[in-house]
Amino acid sequence: MNQTSRKVRMGIDVGGTYTKCVAMDNETHEIIGKNEVKTTHDAKEGVALGVVQSFENCLRENGISPDDVVFVAHSTTQATNAFIEGDVAPVGIIGVAGGGVEGLLAKRQLRLKDVVLDEKTGKKIPICNEYIPKKKLCKETIHSAIQSLSGQNSEVIVASMAFGVDSQDEEKMIYNEATSLGLPVTMGSDITKLYGLTRRTRTAAINASILPKMVATANATENSVKNAGVKVPLMIMRGDGGVMEISEMRKRPILTALSGPAASVMGSLMYLRASNAIYFEVGGTTTNIGVIKNGRPGVDYANIGGHDTYINSLDVRILGCAGGSMIRINDKDVVDVGPRSAHIAGCDYACFTDPEEIEDPQIELVAPKDGDPNDYVVIRLKNGKRITITNTDAANVLGLIDEKYFAHGNAESARKAMQPIADRLQITVEQLAEKILEKDYEKVSACINALAEKYHLDHDAMKLVGCGGGAASLVPYCAKKMGLQYSIPENAEVISSIGVSLAMVRDVIERVIPNPTEEDIAAMKKEAIDACIDSGAAADTVEVHIEIDNQSGKVTAIATGSTEVKTTDLLKECSQEEALELAQADFGADVTDIECACKTDNFYVFTAKKGEKTPIRIIDKKGFIRVQCSNAKAVCTPAKDYQSAVEAMWDDLAIYKSETILRPDYYLCIGPRVCDYSAVDLNQNELLMNLDIQDRDPMEEVLVIGDCNDIF
Repeated sequence: MNQTSRKVRMGIDVGGTYTKCVAMDNETHEIIGKNEVKTTHDAKEGVALGVVQSFENCLRENGISPDDVVFVAHSTTQATNAFIEGDVAPVGIIGVAGGGVEGLLAKRQLRLKDVVLDEKTGKKIPICNEYIPKKKLCKETIHSAIQSLSGQNSEVIVASMAFGVDSQDEEKMIYNEATSLGLPVTMGSDITKLYGLTRRTRTAAINASILPKMVATANATENSVKNAGVKVPLMIMRGDGGVMEISEMRKRPILTALSGPAASVMGSLMYLRASNAIYFEVGGTTTNIGVIKNGRPGVDYANIGGHDTYINSLDVRILGCAGGSMIRINDKDVVDVGPRSAHIAGCDYACFTDPEEIEDPQIELVAPKDGDPNDYVVIRLKNGKRITITNTDAANVLGLIDEKYFAHGNAESARKAMQPIADRLQITVEQLAEKILEKDYEKVSACINALAEKYHLDHDAMKLVGCGGGAASLVPYCAKKMGLQYSIPENAEVISSIGVSLAMVRDVIERVIPNPTEEDIAAMKKEAIDACIDSGAAADTVEVHIEIDNQSGKVTAIATGSTEVKTTDLLKECSQEEALELAQADFGADVTDIECACKTDNFYVFTAKKGEKTPIRIIDKKGFIRVQCSNAKAVCTPAKDYQSAVEAMWDDLAIYKSETILRPDYYLCIGPRVCDYSAVDLNQNELLMNLDIQDRDPMEEVLVIGDCNDIF
């Protein structure tokens, strides 16, 4: 494609220290250019200024015309920072409920106390409450309630009604009246369709508290991007890994919480072919760890300030050990590593210091911040400069960081700076480096094991994917200790920006529907599709994944789609021989008899032998491992006969325990789609499958995979 007609995707990630922009070719997904600026926390425009600066710099430095840009999105730390810093607006809640005992119970559930965000600092969301019985709800009573709340300094309104998820009419009356008075407002039923009145109202209140600031920032960012001549809508990263149009963010800014870690996950998924992995995003101060299983990230409800919400976000564990984490010592040993980092203490890393500068290094023990323990190590040099010892220094001393990685530094400098500490502890510098990384490993391995157990990951198939500038300081060491494969890709330091540029539009609809019918599921699919389109997806690109939780009766519809009418392919099509190589690498060395058991126009199915088990890998024609099972069975069958294969596997693959029967999980590969089903009831599985397969040609070949689900 000639440069004058190229189409460009732009992704901007707002980090704690830097805001990074990446421009990618829309067709090939090759990186055209990068730019970074310091994150503008203290500017009048806030982080929006840095977003615009990095964006405009990237356009100018790489000769990109605004007309070339077909997609632009950014992640944001603003929602998360607002909660951490207590930069929130006072909220007034108008609760509505029916009469009788039900109304009395609902009235208590609707009356919230202040939402404490940090018990140590006392930062909180101030809450005021008004209650209107449903039979008295009218324009006059709503107006009076709003006036009362405004008189108590409420700056934003929440409308929440008992069973409001069944009918939004009453909440909309409050919304319309508040809007006519110029007040921002959040409806509880707009945030979630789940029951649970207190939790739903609290989630709406948390959302409302950041509405004024987030809307102001969104407006400033959108106007700046438009002024740069870009005509496509500005998209915002969500905490669950999708993007939405900025107009949708103005209603639900809480969805952007944790969008930074989400960006790195999407980069791992889309850019690195990471279908099954534990991913690390290693920065200077913190490490974010999460799961990708069968091409989907682990998702859970976000907890904000210790409060459970109904907001879906990536299930990310945040550890206070990273590339720049400082070490703590006593007279005998390394006490800990982190959570304070070099930049908090205002010190350079030893390995990024000229070795000639490191003369007469002297140990000083300091408290980087008021209230911190005073056993963090700083090294004072003869010239008066203060540097510190970090995980990156330890990894460089042990030779774990290849020159190609961002974290590679001068091992000689690190050794010279670490020598006085080693002398005090009466060990070698190498032993000191091992002790430092061992402290990190204790935290990281516990986190990985907890995630593996929660998401039923097969240890033999797990890989570690390292992202972020500090990835090489932790990932190789932890992978070796755990006996796992790992990869640190090219451009790992900007993987979050890449993830933003490649992210899909996403929306989630959740409802409690005991024993859902086919009509219930079809209605939810339509609602999810409509919501995804409203968030900016092109209608003909939207796909929906349905999950049913039999214990709670919760049904979840997850819709994803592209912002373009025609989606582009990430990679060239891989041959069967190339797919076999990918499967062999993923199976590992302890399997035998690897073969291509069957294939369709879109997928290859590889099986192997491992003792009495039959592990399976399903690889699509772009080289992504879409299904990874430790013991499974795969059948290729015409669509009209799929049900027979499903029912046969239901009994053949059942595992009988002393008190229960474990039934298989299922995957159907239909056309280019992979659909997965894990309902414990065969009829529910078939109900969901029928919805996915009913519009296909009866003679089309589909793959049916039954997973024995017995990795434990």
